[in-house]
Amino acid sequence: MNIAARKVVNIRSIVFTAAALLVAIIAARADDRAIISRWYSALLVADRTELSDLLSDDVRIKLDDLGIVQSKQEFIASIDEWKGAVAGAAIRHRIEKSESGVTTVVACYDFPNNDMLMQETFAVSDNRITASSQAAIAENCDGF
Repeated sequence: MNIAARKVVNIRSIVFTAAALLVAIIAARADDRAIISRWYSALLVADRTELSDLLSDDVRIKLDDLGIVQSKQEFIASIDEWKGAVAGAAIRHRIEKSESGVTTVVACYDFPNNDMLMQETFAVSDNRITASSQAAIAENCDGF
């Protein structure tokens, strides 16, 4: 094989590897988006089973405004109380950015008597949420 032919083969290998890596990254981001959509759907109906399936066993959920960090067990145990609060509510969300396995979301929680705009982050690994944080950014969803 001459030098020109080897260069073409090397370039094709590099391009193929880069394309495969790009496809894998795009697929991972799509999976993260699907997991986050499942999260909000399950949260809206207080589905303990689905929420439990979405969380890694060692997840840490940080509720900044309350100064609380919950384990998976503590979070799942709080769902009964949440179920009463979320009755008749709606949750809208949009992904602001996703990089290095962390996705930042702006979510509007439309409760029957008030609404709240939150910034939430999710770290996802192996199709499970491994960390989450939540902080209020407005006392209404006018900016959503």
